[in-house]
Amino acid sequence: MAVADYVDFYAGEHHATNVGRIFRPDGEPLTPNWKHLPIGYHGRSSTVVVSGTDVVRPRGQRKGKDDPAPVFGPSVRLDIEAELAFVVGGATALGTSVPVDQAADHLFGVALFNDWSARDVQAWEYVPLGPFLGKSFASSMGAWITPLAALEKARVPLPGQDPEPLPYLRGRAEHLFGLDLTMEVRLNGTLVARPPYRAMYWSPTQMLAHLTVNGASLRSGDVFASGTVSGAEPHERGSLLELTWNGTRPLTLDDGSTRTFLEDGDTVTITATAPGPGGSVLRLAEVTGTVLPSP
Repeated sequence: MAVADYVDFYAGEHHATNVGRIFRPDGEPLTPNWKHLPIGYHGRSSTVVVSGTDVVRPRGQRKGKDDPAPVFGPSVRLDIEAELAFVVGGATALGTSVPVDQAADHLFGVALFNDWSARDVQAWEYVPLGPFLGKSFASSMGAWITPLAALEKARVPLPGQDPEPLPYLRGRAEHLFGLDLTMEVRLNGTLVARPPYRAMYWSPTQMLAHLTVNGASLRSGDVFASGTVSGAEPHERGSLLELTWNGTRPLTLDDGSTRTFLEDGDTVTITATAPGPGGSVLRLAEVTGTVLPSP
């Protein structure tokens, strides 16, 4: 497939809460709109790359809190985000929208996704318009798509939405679902996290309905990602930002080395399993990538 358009959501409550606590320790962790709509941004489809593609460390502007002025150079806080991508099938006309109860008809399948993130570049650029160069350099996607039909036994209820969303984000119970899918994140072979997708707050059908509610059209090959998958426990966090609490709690790998953020030569691999028919276990195609030094 060729990726037509790419949207990244922010649908994990535990991830959003952790990020809020890290960057807004004296305020509410979730922004006022977070439980009213699936927050997202439009990404760069041409830099969604297949699993196994090396990722060059990006360069950009950054400014630490104690720096008198911004500097330019390679990112020093390169991170990963363990996500699930949804592949769209079936185009719609511009000016129309897809209701929640029809959204599953446009969800062809899923693939594991790593949204590489330059946290230092992102922190300096994101106000007021959100992610840009800190995200657009590369996003890795599994080489094989698992049809959504194969995950019928993995469907689970959402963890609960309070307050109740606006009417366009409501639907019949069978169309509002999560997925009992458990990821494993390995850094240079060391298992560092096991994020559970079933903890995600928004259903993929709600994400798709929100994506189109303004009349934006769909094309076959559109991809939207879930946002970082994180659970309630420390070992379930799907980014190094959370796992190391913004670099204050380094991880120790099996070889004795430590990490706060990624170093050149590091390889990140994400795998996942889900319940299948007849008590079987489905394994999704892995997504992996190795960091190369900035030129």
